[in-house]
Amino acid sequence: MRYGVCAVCALAGLLAWPTVQAAVLPEDRTDLMYHQYSGGNVTVTGPALLVRKSAGDTVSVSGRYYMDSVSSASPDVVSGGSPYRDKREEFGLGVDVLHGSSLITAFLSSSRENDYLADTYGLNVAHELFDGLTTINLGYSQGRDVVQRVDTSFEAGVSRYNIRLGLSQVLSKSLLLGLSYEGISEDGFLRNPYRSARILGAFSEEIYPGTRDSQAVSIRLIKGYASDGRPVGSSLRGEYRYFRDNWGIRSDTLGLAYQQHFGPRWLAEFRYRYYQQSAALFYSDNFLTEMTYMARDKELSTFHSHTIGMKWSWAIPKQNILFFERASLNFAHDYVFFSYDDYTNVFTGQLYSFGANVLQLFISAWY
Repeated sequence: MRYGVCAVCALAGLLAWPTVQAAVLPEDRTDLMYHQYSGGNVTVTGPALLVRKSAGDTVSVSGRYYMDSVSSASPDVVSGGSPYRDKREEFGLGVDVLHGSSLITAFLSSSRENDYLADTYGLNVAHELFDGLTTINLGYSQGRDVVQRVDTSFEAGVSRYNIRLGLSQVLSKSLLLGLSYEGISEDGFLRNPYRSARILGAFSEEIYPGTRDSQAVSIRLIKGYASDGRPVGSSLRGEYRYFRDNWGIRSDTLGLAYQQHFGPRWLAEFRYRYYQQSAALFYSDNFLTEMTYMARDKELSTFHSHTIGMKWSWAIPKQNILFFERASLNFAHDYVFFSYDDYTNVFTGQLYSFGANVLQLFISAWY
């Protein structure tokens, strides 16, 4: 079941199709990755594969496979049932078409697990202006999900609609600005059928609204630094994201990252991310009376997290990469610490907190 492991979603970033890019075809490449998430008595592992190949000068086709093998015995899962194991597989296809100064991307994906089915399709358009100094991005996607429960015949649907707007602006030879907006509308069965609320210490069924609307805006600055007149040898990236929804959740995300070349083959990135959010209006760790809507999902509580991480990339020597033009071996490790302000571990009665390790090992090859 996909609920309860949303912290793992960041793992998919490597192999996801970008929503903001310049009006050039993506490079022909293959990425093969192994990922692992471990924290809060939840473990997620699996492989991922992305293949891109152009067909002429104006069309590029991509295919993607992503698999999660999940085992969970976290307090919120165990309090509502028992530990579980699950597997999720996702397949995706994408087509990029270059038309003048515009890049049009159509994509679809299908995700399957034993109690959750999800299908998504969408379209992105990136258009360059002013000799490539400005890029405007527009995107729309739509999803249809089916929520099930393995021990019953229960089945319900969820519809999701997503719009995206973006602007990328070259401010100078070494400074890039990015602005983006995202709006999401959801309706249907929006809760976890396995999870329970708590009323005066007794567990009861959660009740959620049938709709949710959310918005997010973000800003990003990337600054490059030259080294002794040579090409840029390092860069500094800063970004901020603000999120709000009609459930009462407000969140702020601040990220910093520094990249540095070490010789001709090594590239290192050091990064930090801070996240904080307020609780949903209908969230409580322990309700005093029955309410119209009730939730005890820790992802809807008040909490914050700190992430520190690093990534190393090594350019494989040409004589060792067969027929590929170039290839790199990459390793990334992030440590995330979550601290909850109003969610308790029902077995200890203490406010809940935990640390998690996110590992990625992948090889990229261009041809």
